[in-house]
Amino acid sequence: MSYESNPILDKLPKHLKQFIKPQNYEEYTAIDQAVWRYVMRKNVDYLSKVAHKSYVDGLKKTGISIDHIPNMYGMNRILKEIGWAAVAVDGFIPPSAFMEFQAYNVLVIASDIRQLENIEYTPAPDIIHEGAGHAPIIANPEYAEYLRRFGEIGCKAISSAKDYELYNAVRHLSIIKEANGTPQSEIDEAEKYIEHLQENMGEPSEMALIRNLHWWTVEYGLIGTVDNPKIYGAGLLSSIGESTWCMTDKVKKIPYSIEAAHTEFDITKPQPQLFVTPDFAFLSQVLEDFANTMAVRTGGLSGIKKLIGSKALGTIELSTGLQISGEFSNVLENDGKPIYIQTTGGTALAYREKELVGHSIAHHADGFGSPIGKLKGINIAIEDMGPRDLKAYKIYEGEQIAMEFEGGVKVEGTIITGTRNLMGKIILITFEDCTVTHNDKVLFQPEWGLYHMAVGQNIVSAYNGPADLNSFDLITHQITESTIKSKKDEKRLELERFYEQIRHYREGKNTTVSRNKVFQALKKDHPKDWLLPIELYELAKQDNNLEFQQEILDHLEHIKRDNPKVGHLIDDGLQLVDTALVS
Repeated sequence: MSYESNPILDKLPKHLKQFIKPQNYEEYTAIDQAVWRYVMRKNVDYLSKVAHKSYVDGLKKTGISIDHIPNMYGMNRILKEIGWAAVAVDGFIPPSAFMEFQAYNVLVIASDIRQLENIEYTPAPDIIHEGAGHAPIIANPEYAEYLRRFGEIGCKAISSAKDYELYNAVRHLSIIKEANGTPQSEIDEAEKYIEHLQENMGEPSEMALIRNLHWWTVEYGLIGTVDNPKIYGAGLLSSIGESTWCMTDKVKKIPYSIEAAHTEFDITKPQPQLFVTPDFAFLSQVLEDFANTMAVRTGGLSGIKKLIGSKALGTIELSTGLQISGEFSNVLENDGKPIYIQTTGGTALAYREKELVGHSIAHHADGFGSPIGKLKGINIAIEDMGPRDLKAYKIYEGEQIAMEFEGGVKVEGTIITGTRNLMGKIILITFEDCTVTHNDKVLFQPEWGLYHMAVGQNIVSAYNGPADLNSFDLITHQITESTIKSKKDEKRLELERFYEQIRHYREGKNTTVSRNKVFQALKKDHPKDWLLPIELYELAKQDNNLEFQQEILDHLEHIKRDNPKVGHLIDDGLQLVDTALVS
């Protein structure tokens, strides 16, 4: 096992465990640790004024340190006190898997950390975003329940085939943007491709809509009033650039509502508007309103059509409770209602999320088809017939029968048995020598074997994934592209060593390091690096070494002149040092 488990992680199904990877804590360099420390110091200083009070409280409760990148094992020991856990993954994982982890009270944490060059913002998920953004706020019980419930509903959302294409494109962009030395032309091309995909998505799928809700709440949400909002979204909590930008009048503040589901976002740019929820409980209210529009609750013809469009494994549930899981390929309709459904390839039948004995994908390897609805000219539906009714209508063992359904589907054959649910309703009828037709089209013929007819007058639910997780082999995830670990040259390795020496000095592990020598080597060989000089300035300030302080400040001024883009980062870093030492 590549990770240390605990009672919460033990409950994860196998198909989610395939995404978990070891954190490899020893791979974080001293530069990575300095990036974490800078962002966290800046965040805590600034966010204590503008974030929801749960954030600062949550940092303490979840044991997230300002000075050290969190170790997943340590986090889990503390998270379990609030009923959660965390796992490391490699960058973006498919949205339905991400949400399903949430349904099990598990935070998915991309264990990589952004490069120093992307210290303010990265489109790639990283440990700053997940660990410092998501983890603290789940210490709030109302918000934690919203996150869990969101996962539970979100993983049932039906995707379109284009959603997966977009997911792969976004994952690719996030990887190359964080990889050292990627040519700008390659990044531009990847961004252009995402733009093209977004403009040609067609009717948004349920997954696309619920992903919008996730973005405008969990990632980029504000809470309070439009005039006086506080930050709770992890994307804002972890971005030292956007957390400041979002509080200005340049970002429009809109009261949160279900309309957010229809508001697109662009992962590559700062957001032009944000939604403000009055409180965390209101988030759950909007989520339930949205869930009421989803096929998991509405079923019907539109639900089955969404599943066909997804070209992926999905489930329909009939009014008897019978669940059919497979890849849906066709539906016949009449008067706006489904009258016959068809799957292709391995299909499993279940009741209450438990596979029916004798109805696995091995038994239905070539697909499954069944009429839906009521029999023509009979008021009572088959599922509502008691034993005497069934006998009267010759729906009985050994009877040769011809059934015609409303909509014109005909089933002719000899009944050999029926399967009932716990409430005594018949949910499946098995025939031999059976022919199924619709008008002149043959849907099933006797030489194909036994015919199992599902019983149900309505499709009450349609959703992504199987009813019984054990019915299918779901350990099929292939990561098309892994995060790129740049090969380091000697110069980079030297810079990492300098950072490590200063880190060890500050933490008292090696106080014999000559900070002046390190500074002189930095000026000569790494003149663009600005973060380590700030750390050296902090130590000089602590020692009250005025001459050394001034020398570092002069050097930082040179860097600002040569690279104005980092000017505000340097100023903020110096201000943090000055403020911390005064307080």
